[in-house]
Order: sequence, then C-alpha cells, then structure tokens
Amino acid sequence: MTEKTEPPRDIALEPREKSGERLYSPSAARNRDPIRDVFLKLMPRAGKILEIGGGTGEHGVHLARALPDTTWHTGDPDPASRASIAAWIAETKLHNLTGPHSIDVTAAVWGVEEAAPFDGLVSLNMIHIAPFAATAGLFAGAGRLLAPGGRLFLYGPFSRDGVHTAASNEAFDASLKARNANWGVRDLERDIAPLAQKDALTRVDIVEMPANNLSVIFRKS
Repeated sequence: MTEKTEPPRDIALEPREKSGERLYSPSAARNRDPIRDVFLKLMPRAGKILEIGGGTGEHGVHLARALPDTTWHTGDPDPASRASIAAWIAETKLHNLTGPHSIDVTAAVWGVEEAAPFDGLVSLNMIHIAPFAATAGLFAGAGRLLAPGGRLFLYGPFSRDGVHTAASNEAFDASLKARNANWGVRDLERDIAPLAQKDALTRVDIVEMPANNLSVIFRKS
C-alpha cells in the first residue's frame, strides 16, 4: 500500500530566485527600504529584537545592518526559509544578526523565553498568509515576551473597520481565501484591536506604506 504524502505547503505568494541556499524575494527588495525607514523612526534602535516569520532572511539582514546596536534574532518555521536565513547570516557576517529559530507562534512556549524580555518584536507580511490562530499567538507571545514599553511592529495589508483600504486589497483578500480558507487580510479594528487589548498592547502608530500596505506599531503596557 502506497502512503499518501502531503502536498507542498505554500510559504510565499511569489516566485523566488535562489543562490546556493540563499533565497531572494522580489517583494522584500521593493519594500525593505520603506520598512527600514519606519523602523528607525518608531522602533527601538538598541536592545533585543525578535523577528517572527523571517522568510528569506533579507529583511533581517537589512534591518540588522541599519541597527548595529540591536541584537536581531530571526527565524521561520519553514525549513527552506531557515536554510536561507542561515546562509544569509553566514554570508553577511553581521555581528548582531543571529538565528535561525523555528518558532511556531501558536505554541504556548516559543523556546526563547530565557532570552526575554525583548525590546521589539517584528512580523512582516505574515499574518495574512497564516491561520488567524497565528495572529492570536503572535499577540499572546508579544504580551508574554516584550519588556514594558517594548514594541510590536506589523507590516502588510489590513482592512479598517470592515472596509478594505483599496480595491486591490479586496481582490488580494479574495485570492488569499480562494487559495486557503484560513488566510485573509486582517482587520485592524475588528480582528487586531481585541487581541491587542487582551494582551496589554496599545496601538501607537499607523503608517501608510507603498502598494496599499500599512506599518502598525503597538506598545507593551
């Protein structure tokens, strides 16, 4: 009897080039500078930063390079992404970039508790391509592991109080749900605000970004 195998799990919405183990994300190349600029303005410039869903590792490299006084710990639950992150770390030799971790945000224990508290927690382009349980887990982890005054940085598409911010985001949301019913653009007021309140996080800023994305920053009480 032949065993059934699980189909490959989607880990990205775009084709990625590869050099050795290093993966290259076209979207990361486009948005890394705007994200860096907002981070430099609104997030800690020193201390311990934990990145969740680090993907190819390119954002971690770009931000760690811009923030030499941080210790940037990045990783991803996907093995191919972790291999890419490890290869980027080896290639760049940045003294303040470490990992990769394999955190599953839905778990009650992330395995980094000994390093807590963190000054910042970062998740870029993750929550719309994951079940909502991952969003809830992300906020619960921020509530547990951020230092008082520590900040959570989210980047990606969001709707506002039940309304999409652009027709392209509405179409994107429909395409996500067609691909996986558990995915979708999350709503800042209806989905995110209750989680933030539950986990003692206060929204401090929303920054409009290119391509109808938002950077959203929360502060731990």
